[in-house]
Amino acid sequence: MKIIAVIPARYASTRFPAKLMQDLGGKTVILRTYEAAVATNLFDDVFVVTDSELIFDEIQKNNGKAIMSIKEHESGSDRIAEAVENMEVDVVVNVQGDEPFINKNPLEELIAIFKNDTNKQVDLASLMFQITDKEEINNPNNVKVITDQQGFALYFSRSVIPFPREENVGVRYMKHVGIYAFRKQALLDFFSLPMLSLEASEKLEQLRYLEYGKRIKMVETAHGSIGIDTPEDLEKARKMV
Repeated sequence: MKIIAVIPARYASTRFPAKLMQDLGGKTVILRTYEAAVATNLFDDVFVVTDSELIFDEIQKNNGKAIMSIKEHESGSDRIAEAVENMEVDVVVNVQGDEPFINKNPLEELIAIFKNDTNKQVDLASLMFQITDKEEINNPNNVKVITDQQGFALYFSRSVIPFPREENVGVRYMKHVGIYAFRKQALLDFFSLPMLSLEASEKLEQLRYLEYGKRIKMVETAHGSIGIDTPEDLEKARKMV
């Protein structure tokens, strides 16, 4: 089974433009993320896929592998699908470009799902962790996920799901972590299928997979990842390097 990591990297981030090219302890954020993905030794290959010549050159000049996107893309899945369309791969792991402190264990768990899935029941796998703080649960920037008894995602939402009409019934609120592992075919299907109303309403690309009947296996992890979304996040990250 050939497993690769792809890091989609846009230059123009809405909340923090050019964040991937910011300095983080003597290296750019995107280079640190790329090197961290390689250092896990979990992947047969690691690529950065970008629409930016600056990012492309940054990875290339540091002996990394980068691919320039040909088209404009709405989502990370589209960008990855275009990049891997003609590659001989089985599973593609999407690593976020703004998460330089990669935790190896959850990635191993995602990969194990596909290695153990001999009947090919799983199209995608992704991560979630429990949140208990009311403010966090109510925050629409925190995407919540509910699963069935087998751990397959039933729905993702920015709203509070499930709604606490009754509070003391043992509900756990799970926050989605946007790291995915895909079967190549699931990505290609996503690329060719139009966006439907649930995805358009919530602005969550994973809903397209559910709307078209793809099965997303969720893995619970102990903690969230450390992403760099704001200048404040970058300052915190600089203290960790």
